[in-house]
Amino acid sequence: MNWIAILLALGVMALLGLVFGIVLSFAAKKFQVDVDERVANVRAALPGANCGACGYVGCDAFAEAVVAGKTPPNGCRAGGAGAAAAIGEALGIEVTPAAPMVACVICQGTAGVAKDRYKYDGYRSCRVAASLSGGPKECRFACIGLGDCAYNCKFGAITMRDGIAYIDKNICAGCGTCAGICPRRVIELKPLNAQVLVRCRNSDVAREARSVCTRACIGCGRCVKECAYDAIHVEDGFARIDSAKCARCGKCVTVCPCKCITLAGAAQDLLESARNNAAV
Repeated sequence: MNWIAILLALGVMALLGLVFGIVLSFAAKKFQVDVDERVANVRAALPGANCGACGYVGCDAFAEAVVAGKTPPNGCRAGGAGAAAAIGEALGIEVTPAAPMVACVICQGTAGVAKDRYKYDGYRSCRVAASLSGGPKECRFACIGLGDCAYNCKFGAITMRDGIAYIDKNICAGCGTCAGICPRRVIELKPLNAQVLVRCRNSDVAREARSVCTRACIGCGRCVKECAYDAIHVEDGFARIDSAKCARCGKCVTVCPCKCITLAGAAQDLLESARNNAAV
């Protein structure tokens, strides 16, 4: 056995190992990327939904943008006030929560209310159905009701009932994913305190609107005349409510001949209480 050759080979391998180790050590220092620990702290404060409502592809990207000062620290809609407070604690600053938003379905075109153009029996997708002769409902502003929004809601806040979408405000995070995916733009983000809603955005003339849906806004202006707070105006053929001016009195709901203005939650309770007191 040639021990000299073996020792020489071992020596060469050891020398190569030493050289490679030095090269790798130099490269690691040369190309080292410093990681700000605040990014990890901000990331830990986020809900992890990766919904994209903040404008970034996911929570990791949003955390990096916050630390870099590229986006406001209260930009996580899904996390709301809790996430804003946790991010502020991670960064050592005070963060004012953004106004809470909630998704609302601007349509009441359930079966029997909105007229059908044809019976749809194809692939259950609103986007696909909308491309077939304008969709199964005659109203071109109606909720198609096949559940693209429900399928894509990461929080399970949307259910489909009687041909339209219903959103549970207690679950909705206000991320806006459903609003972005709706081919008819039937879903809109509204302030959480916007309790009075015009549930129609049909801009056709009154006769055409009523011919396709019994709860279509006809732009009659009765709600405008009844509102003492200048909160309602008819634009583009249908009523719009300024939630900043709205007092949630419910008078517009009472005078609307098409029942397209609705109340929700506490506002509905106040209206019922007022009606009961008036009856007494």
